[in-house]
Amino acid sequence: MYGVGLGIAGAAWGTVIAQTGMALGLATVVIRGARHHGASLRPHPRAIVLAARGGVPLLVRTVALRGVILMTTWVAAQYGEVTLAAHQVAWTVWTFLVFALDALAIAGQALIGKALGASDVARTRDLTALMTRWSVLFGIGLALVIALLAPVLPVLFTTDPAVRAALTLGLLVVAAGQPAAAYAFLLDGVLIGAGDARWLALAGTALLVAYVPVVAVLTAASGPISAAGDGVALAAIWGGFLVFMTLRAATLAYRARSDAWLVTGMR
Repeated sequence: MYGVGLGIAGAAWGTVIAQTGMALGLATVVIRGARHHGASLRPHPRAIVLAARGGVPLLVRTVALRGVILMTTWVAAQYGEVTLAAHQVAWTVWTFLVFALDALAIAGQALIGKALGASDVARTRDLTALMTRWSVLFGIGLALVIALLAPVLPVLFTTDPAVRAALTLGLLVVAAGQPAAAYAFLLDGVLIGAGDARWLALAGTALLVAYVPVVAVLTAASGPISAAGDGVALAAIWGGFLVFMTLRAATLAYRARSDAWLVTGMR
């Protein structure tokens, strides 16, 4: 991208090379493991279909989340080039933080699945409470770090002074949303580990619908908000997204407090 001056095309080729390398690396691990255990590499259509059917609810959940992301980006585009550019950088920072917060949620999937598989409901509850506390504390820590770095991070991404100014304010809102995000991501992982995918799909769809009025308000008020400055516009957009994250956290908390997802034994 930078060394040969290919710009966006270079970024695309870099992604292709990285993903191809990861695919080859994973294929090597799978083939070695299959040979070691004497497993056939021949596809099993029935098993593939069963796995696909089981994954449909998680696909719906993921599509609903992507819908929220697309709508948020669409709103940012209504506010002009500077706001859109700043939003894209803010989203990159948010995504980086998501991967950090999701690490505990991924571990939670395995731990919760094991505890419920062993029919240990008490341990499942204890693990959920412990991981939730750790995740929220981690989210608070990340919030403080991002808030402190908000004046500095924009310099690393752009030379445009207008984008930098807008991004500084936007990152403060991104920082404010980390505790709620940490809480939501952890409980999402817990419910995935419990096999509660169908409920997650329904909840994700409902939250997508609930986000539509937020998008409508941000779009209708784009004129007055834009007049207040690009930083205010970006803060408003991310404030709307944090409304979604708060609703998501509250919805997941409601489900986690119930016993409906505590299905024990083998599935």
